[in-house]
Amino acid sequence: MTTPQTTLLITVTGRDRPGVTSRLFAILAGYPLTVMDIEQVVIRGRLVLGVLLGCDAPPDLTAIHAGVSALAADLGLEAEITTGTDRPGSSSSSAESARRGRLHVTVLGSPLVPAAITAIAGRIAASGANIDRISRLAQRPVTCIELDVSGGNPAVLRADLARAAAEQGVDVAVQRGGLHRRAMRLIVMDVDSTLIQDEVIDLLAARAGCAAEVAKVTESAMRGDLDFASSLRERVALLAGLEAGVLDEVRGELRLTAGARTLIGTLGGLGYKFGIVSGGFVQVIEPLAAELGIGYVAANVLEIAAGKLTGRLSGPVIDRAGKADALRRFAADAGVPLSQTVAIGDGANDLDMIAAAGLGVAFNAKPVVRDAADTSLSVPYLDAVLYLLGISSEEVAAAADVTGP
Repeated sequence: MTTPQTTLLITVTGRDRPGVTSRLFAILAGYPLTVMDIEQVVIRGRLVLGVLLGCDAPPDLTAIHAGVSALAADLGLEAEITTGTDRPGSSSSSAESARRGRLHVTVLGSPLVPAAITAIAGRIAASGANIDRISRLAQRPVTCIELDVSGGNPAVLRADLARAAAEQGVDVAVQRGGLHRRAMRLIVMDVDSTLIQDEVIDLLAARAGCAAEVAKVTESAMRGDLDFASSLRERVALLAGLEAGVLDEVRGELRLTAGARTLIGTLGGLGYKFGIVSGGFVQVIEPLAAELGIGYVAANVLEIAAGKLTGRLSGPVIDRAGKADALRRFAADAGVPLSQTVAIGDGANDLDMIAAAGLGVAFNAKPVVRDAADTSLSVPYLDAVLYLLGISSEEVAAAADVTGP
């Protein structure tokens, strides 16, 4: 049986002004609290801000009340604090709020702590922008809140908030407001270490008894001594003589990234199309794509003769440029403009594809990819991409209830 968690509900009301959220969370950051929910509404300049906080041990209510009351008095606001209990896994429900901000700022943390909110809100206030509305998109296992921001320069905010996110260990995305995100219609993903947790070439090398040799070539390529195409051909050459039946065995070992089925199932039900692009091999990932309902596949083809791998590739190599070309080809076939595509990847080979897409997402990626992408995710859940599209966990659950397993 789960133990109830002590909760604090802080409600702040009064005339809105920049910096209210930042200053409130600066006070809360001094206590061992977690952010469970936030709702903020500004109507004709009047602010209603509600913050639900959880704590495992009884908090110092006197000190928190004194700090919040002093802040409210300084800003000419009214503040109220009430306590209660909440069982882990429960969540408060609220009607979906209309999105009226000019920018969407999405913040994800696991956990999401007050210090991260004060850092993000502080950067927004310092830029001269204002937070018009805050709502929660998800609570567990990732807490995700979305801030509708007006008066901000997206390029400046994106750079400022990226630095704050790195300092606080959270993910932040800044996107144009309105329905732009809901217009995204094609999702194209890398495979190894993105859609799946594995590296297919390493699984094959282990079966061929050449794992160490393949690892050396991979390391050489990462140092820049070999380009991708050359390194791939060298590694594939080491697989010569491997029985083709091993491809089926490896295919059965693949482990999907957590949240992959939820992402594909939810967006597929909304009419999105999916594609995968890989420096790996068609014979391994094409059946996986068919199982998941992914319509577009681009990957390298292993040459097979007399039931064995020859150690050669058939056809052109799918490298960095090849992935971007595949994205454009998929979009053209689906009748989707590039501005309505999302590209997700983790490695340098994904950079051109990420740059070409309407929204480029670095998923648990190397630093060079995180720096180049529109936004990055460091949580191990692929369905967190849904929150970047403004889709809440409640909407995902509702969609699952309608469509069934």
